[in-house]
Amino acid sequence: MSEHEQPWSREEFEARLRAKEKFYHIQHPYHVEMAAGKLDREQIQGWVANRFYYQIKIPVKDANIVANCPDRDTRRLWIQRIHDHDGWGEDAGGIEAWTRLGEAVGIPREELWSLERVLPGVKFAVDAYVNFARNASWQEAACSSLTEMFAPTIHKQRLAGWPDQYPWIEAEGLAYFRKRVSQASRDVEHGLAITLDHFKTREQQERALDILQFKLDILWTMLDAMWLAYVDKKPPYFNVPA
Repeated sequence: MSEHEQPWSREEFEARLRAKEKFYHIQHPYHVEMAAGKLDREQIQGWVANRFYYQIKIPVKDANIVANCPDRDTRRLWIQRIHDHDGWGEDAGGIEAWTRLGEAVGIPREELWSLERVLPGVKFAVDAYVNFARNASWQEAACSSLTEMFAPTIHKQRLAGWPDQYPWIEAEGLAYFRKRVSQASRDVEHGLAITLDHFKTREQQERALDILQFKLDILWTMLDAMWLAYVDKKPPYFNVPA
C-alpha cells in the first residue's frame, strides 16, 4: 500500500476534519461585516429570515438520518437533535427561539413563517442539504453535520458583540445563540465519533472530507445569495422591469 493509500491515524483524520474550519462561513464577508457591527436593519433582517429556512429544515434533515439508521443506540442519541429544534415538553425548541429572534429584529411571526423573504439561492442550497441526508448513508449524513465543530465560536461572537453593535435588537432574541453553544458541543461529540469509527480507509476518509466541504459550501452559498440581495442590492430579477 502506497503512502497515498495508507489510512490516516484517528488523530490525523480528526485534525484534517477540524482544519476545514478555515472554510467555515464565519469567514464570509457577510458574517465579517455582521461581526463588525456594520450591517443595517434590512441586512440583519434578511439574514434572520433566510437562515430561518435552514432552521426549520434541520429537524427534517435529522429525521432522515434517523429513518436511515438501523442502530437503536444511535437513533436514541440522534433524535435529541430533533427535540432541540422542534421542542419537547415544556421546551419550545430552537425553531421557536429563532422565531423570537425574528420578532426581536422586527419581523412579525406570521411574516417569518410565511417564508416570503427566503431567496431562491438559499432555498436551493438548504434543500440540497436535506436531499443529501435523505439519499446518503446515515453515516455520511452524520458526517455532514460536523460543521457544528465550528459553530460555538460564531454563537459566542454574536452574544459578545450584538448587544453593543445592534442595541435595537431586543436582548431576549439572543436566547437561541446561548442555548446552541452547549448543544452544538454535545452534538459534535456524537457526530465525530460516528465519523471516526466509520470512515476507516484512506478513500473513505477523503470522502468524509469531501462531505464536510459540501456542507461548508452549502453554508457559504447561502450567504452569497444574501450578499447579492442585501449588500449589492441585486435581489433575484432586480433588472427585470415590473
